Amino acid sequence: MDLDGWDGSPPPSLANPALLREPPATERGARTRATLIAAARAVFERLGYLDARLADITAEAKCSTGTFYLYFKNKEEIFAAVLAVAEEEMRHPGMGRVADTGDPYAVLEASNRAYLETYRRNARLMALLDQVANIDPAFQRLRRRRAQAFIDRNARGIAELQKRGLADPELDPELTSRALSMMVSRVAFSTLALDEGGPPDFDHLVGTLTRIWANALRFPDHRG
Repeated sequence: MDLDGWDGSPPPSLANPALLREPPATERGARTRATLIAAARAVFERLGYLDARLADITAEAKCSTGTFYLYFKNKEEIFAAVLAVAEEEMRHPGMGRVADTGDPYAVLEASNRAYLETYRRNARLMALLDQVANIDPAFQRLRRRRAQAFIDRNARGIAELQKRGLADPELDPELTSRALSMMVSRVAFSTLALDEGGPPDFDHLVGTLTRIWANALRFPDHRG
């Protein structure tokens, strides 16, 4: 997973802090900046990062190039601002700590559903992130750091389940977490962002990925 993790704490940001400016001091400035960010997201999602031009963004925002430069230096800065805003939208409530529930299968299913619902709402942006990661080494490093944080967090959850006798004790938590987390995120990418094979039945998608997780960990039989 790469939108949220097992305990719901804030993940590392994808927005490069070196590219983020202080927000405007005035209400009017804040509105103009927000309009530019919304316009940039629409343009990036429609045209892709490489083909998007500042002229496209200012046209979408119905403002001048001069106004753009009051708030952003270049395309890289406004892309970072888009990510900073989008991360708040993309964060879901999480699944709490697995160790604190009597039914880890139900919690896992709820977490997968929340993750996939958030992914579906932001599918075009998720496809854009994949494109940018392939052309920007700095962004790729940020994305890998973020993904590793989720892998580490899920590994801690798996280790807790092992201690409770609810997961296969012979599995390596970190490697298992890496395999299963990447499985969910890549299936989400291919089915929801790329729409490969046509749009899936959403409940079937959630149920299948959850069952694969549970089967891999050898959860006790689930009775629901």
